[in-house]
Amino acid sequence: MLYRNTKSGYGLIAQILHWVMALSIFAMFGLGYWIRTLTYTSPYYQSAPNMHQSIGLVLLLLLVIRFGWKMVNINPATDDLSRVEDIGSSAMHWVLYALLFAVMVVGYLIATLDGRAIPFFDLVDIPSLYTDRGLEKLAGLLHWVLAYAIIALAGLHGLAALWHHFIKRDRVLLRMIAPLKNTDK
Repeated sequence: MLYRNTKSGYGLIAQILHWVMALSIFAMFGLGYWIRTLTYTSPYYQSAPNMHQSIGLVLLLLLVIRFGWKMVNINPATDDLSRVEDIGSSAMHWVLYALLFAVMVVGYLIATLDGRAIPFFDLVDIPSLYTDRGLEKLAGLLHWVLAYAIIALAGLHGLAALWHHFIKRDRVLLRMIAPLKNTDK
């Protein structure tokens, strides 16, 4: 099993980062959607947002790690893709990275614009770096719009992978789910 990417596919580390982030992002969307339904009397009114914020900070760290890993690894060959598909795929990935970074930064701002720290899993407080209560509603709206854009783009990404697998019958999806062996150079 190979940990690094090769010309024929993604290594184990890239695959794990991809799938952990993908599943976590959909879970965070669900958690965020549920949080919006909580009332002040709910026993989860404080703990659910704190959990959402803490997981968001972990995902920000994973995003930085994933981006760093992407920078020091080769990208698998895109021989299965047409020029348009290759450009579209690359653009979609960069937009998705930008949206993920933006939604996480805006999420941090929502939680800290009132001057309060984020209780990171109730272990340590992540301090507020900027205070402006007037921006809370705008940040909340932006977070909501970014979250829906991410889910839409991630859904499109998933559908494209399925299209490649079932319609084009190429190896695009397999490169992200099949473990590489030492013979796959």
